[in-house]
Amino acid sequence: MRRMITTLVACGALLAGAAPAQAVTKDPVQALKAVLASGHGMYFTETTTLLEGADERAERRRKGVFEFNAKGGVKALDVSTTGGERGRERVIGFNHDIGGTSYQSGDLIGKFLKKGKTWWKDRHQLYLWHTQLLGYDEQLVNPAEPATLAALLKNGQRSGDSITGAITFKELEQVSRWAEHSTHIGWDPDTRLAYTITLTSTGLVSRVQSMFTFTDGLDELVGKTLYVDTHYSRWGSKVSVKAPDPRKTTAELCIEDICNWRLPG
Repeated sequence: MRRMITTLVACGALLAGAAPAQAVTKDPVQALKAVLASGHGMYFTETTTLLEGADERAERRRKGVFEFNAKGGVKALDVSTTGGERGRERVIGFNHDIGGTSYQSGDLIGKFLKKGKTWWKDRHQLYLWHTQLLGYDEQLVNPAEPATLAALLKNGQRSGDSITGAITFKELEQVSRWAEHSTHIGWDPDTRLAYTITLTSTGLVSRVQSMFTFTDGLDELVGKTLYVDTHYSRWGSKVSVKAPDPRKTTAELCIEDICNWRLPG
């Protein structure tokens, strides 16, 4: 574990050292606020790696789009995931709160769908949070939230276009609605998340690398370190996340050949 973490830290140092000699002058928070608007969003790709001792195992790869609300929250998302034990899946989600709606296709849920249906529709609040849709290995840092970005900039050290630092889960939860509504942020509020943020020449975030070690929660995760590498592009582009074809959608699941199972609303 120490050797792997040392390797990652060294990589982070190399990234910081590779920054252009001319530092970005534009305020990243103001640059972010300038692109936040309803009906707009950004695209991302992401790779997660779970580390245990000397073992390094690529967990999953994601790509998709986030649609903003005007304040920087994630109004909707459409994300495809491959790799790991869960196989290929796609999720579409709106609001991630009471009154929201999520859609899931592929992965384990595909085995419980009625014949001819490819999407499970759900409004149960416990299944709307983004962690339930994307998994425990998602990126906990949401650079589309101005308050989150401001805290990470203040908390870290800047070298050229890179900012490197660390923040506890508790501190991150206080400024980030995204972190607040992840399912494992409360497992150990004192857990420290190390991060490196890379900025474009216009001050927007192009990459977030984060790493932390599970100290509480699921037994199979305790003691393991999660490294998440996320790349962002097309900030402020027009985005409209759409619900799947209702003809391919069902709110009921088939369990033991009985196809009218439905979670309470």
